[in-house]
Amino acid sequence: MAIDTKKMPLIILGFDAGDPGFIQRWESEGHLPAIASIMQRGCWGQTAGVELVCERSVWVSLFSGMSPGQHGYYFFRQLKPRTYDLQTVIGGDVDARPFWAGLQGCDKKVAVIDVPDVTPLEGLSGLQLANWGNHNSSSGPSTQPARLLQDVRRVFGSQIRIAEKVNSTVHEDLRIRRRLLERIQKKGALCRYLLSQDRFDLVVVVFSESHVAGHQFWKYRPGAEGGQGAVGPELTHAIRDVYQEIDRQMGLLLARLPSEANVFIVSSTGMKDQYPNNGLIEAFCRTLGYQAPSEKGPSSLKPVALIRRTMPETWRTAISRYLTKETRERLLADQFRRSTNWRRTIAFPIPSIYTSFVRVNLQGREPEGVVEPGAEYEALLDRLEGDLMQLVDPETGEPAVKHVTKTGQAFHCGPPQSLPDLFVEWKPASHFMRRVVHPRAELGQPKPEFFRGSDHSHQGFFAAAGPLIQRRGGIGDISLLDLAPTFLSLVGEPVPKGMTGRVIETASVGA
Repeated sequence: MAIDTKKMPLIILGFDAGDPGFIQRWESEGHLPAIASIMQRGCWGQTAGVELVCERSVWVSLFSGMSPGQHGYYFFRQLKPRTYDLQTVIGGDVDARPFWAGLQGCDKKVAVIDVPDVTPLEGLSGLQLANWGNHNSSSGPSTQPARLLQDVRRVFGSQIRIAEKVNSTVHEDLRIRRRLLERIQKKGALCRYLLSQDRFDLVVVVFSESHVAGHQFWKYRPGAEGGQGAVGPELTHAIRDVYQEIDRQMGLLLARLPSEANVFIVSSTGMKDQYPNNGLIEAFCRTLGYQAPSEKGPSSLKPVALIRRTMPETWRTAISRYLTKETRERLLADQFRRSTNWRRTIAFPIPSIYTSFVRVNLQGREPEGVVEPGAEYEALLDRLEGDLMQLVDPETGEPAVKHVTKTGQAFHCGPPQSLPDLFVEWKPASHFMRRVVHPRAELGQPKPEFFRGSDHSHQGFFAAAGPLIQRRGGIGDISLLDLAPTFLSLVGEPVPKGMTGRVIETASVGA
C-alpha cells in the first residue's frame, strides 16, 4: 500500500555556516538536544561536492538542485560576461529557482522564512518572508503575500541588524553576542507565530546568526592559535552559546509542528582558519608573467586619479574605510579594468578575499582574448595549476595551495561563460601569509583592509528523521545536489530534468 505523503509535512531547519565538527561535538556533549533527537532517531552526515568550492552560492545550489556550472553564481563580485567590468551579484539575480517553485499552482501550503539568497515567489499558497534576519542581506525584508510584512512589523517591530565587525574589541564582541542571542529568540518567536496561522505542507526556516558568530568569535574559541581566548574568557564559548540558542529555538518549533513530519536539519558550510589571499594571487599572475601591466599613457588630472598616484597605500586604505561599499566597489572595478594590458595578458585574477578565482583571457569569450580555445587553453590551465602547486609558505615549509579546481572538468561545462576557469583553494593557516615562494620568484602581499582569520570549509552538515527516513546513524557524505530532489520526493512532487542530483536512498516515498 502506498504511503500518503500529504499527511506528512516536510520541515527543513537551516544553520547558516553551521560547522559540522562543532555540531557533532556539541551534540555528543549534550549541548544541542534538538539536533541530537533528530540524529538519534534518524540519520546524519556531511554534505560534500565541488559545489561547495563556491561558498557564496551554497544555499542557492542546495535548494535549487543546480550547480554553479548551471546558474553561474559563485561570489558577490563577478566578472560581467564579455567585458572586463566587475559587477555585484546576489542570489536573487541568478536563474536558479528553489525547489518549492515546483509547488506553484498546487494545493500544498508553504512557509519559507529567511532562506539566504532566495526571494519570495508569486503563485505559492502560504507565506514567505525574506531578509528579516539574514547574514549580509543586501536589501530590506520582503514577503508574499505583501501584507504579511505589515503584520510582522506590527507584532515584532523592526529588524535587528547585526553586522560583522572586523578588529573588534572584547566589549564590542560581548555586545554582538547579546544581540545575536536576542535576535535568535525573536526569530524563534516570529516563526512560532507565523507557523501557528495554518497547517503547512512545507516549512523552511534558516537561522543565520551562526554565520556571524562563527567569524566574530573565532579568535576566542578553545584552542585558538595564540591563546586569544584568554583575552576575553567570557567569550570562550560564544560560538557554542549561539548554536545552543538556535538549537533551543529549533526544539520549540518542532514541538509545535506535526509529530508525523519528516525533518531535515542542514547547514551550508563549516569554518576554518584562513586569512585573505587576494594579494598573493595578484602577485602570482603579474610576477610570473600571466598578467601584463597597463601601458603608461598621459596621467589623468582628475582629483581622484591624483590622490591615487600621490597618496601612500596605508593612507588610501585608512580613507577607504569611510567610503560606502558601493563607492569602494566602483573604485575597485575601475582600477581592475585600467591596470591591465589586456592584449598582452593570458590569465588574470578576479578580485576575491579567500578562495582565488583565475580567468583565462580566452578568444571569443573575453573582449580582447588572446588564448585560443582547445589545446592552448587546456595547456595554459595545466601550466597555471603547476605553478600554483609549487608555491611554498616559508613560515611552515609546506605547500601554500591546497587544491586547484578546473571549472570545466568539475562542472562538465567546458570553458565557462560566467565562472572563473580555476578556483584556487589556499591551505588553511592560522597566520597571515605575507609572502610565498615560487622556484622563479618570491611573491608578497600587503595586509589588506579586510583582515579576518576565518573562512569557510567545503563541507556542511545534515540530519534527517521521520516516517520516510529509513536509515539510522551516520551515513557519511552526500552530494549537496541530492538534497533538492530528495525534498521534492518527500513532498510527493516529481524531480525536474534541470536537477542533476538523485533522491537520497535513505528517504523513500514508495510502498
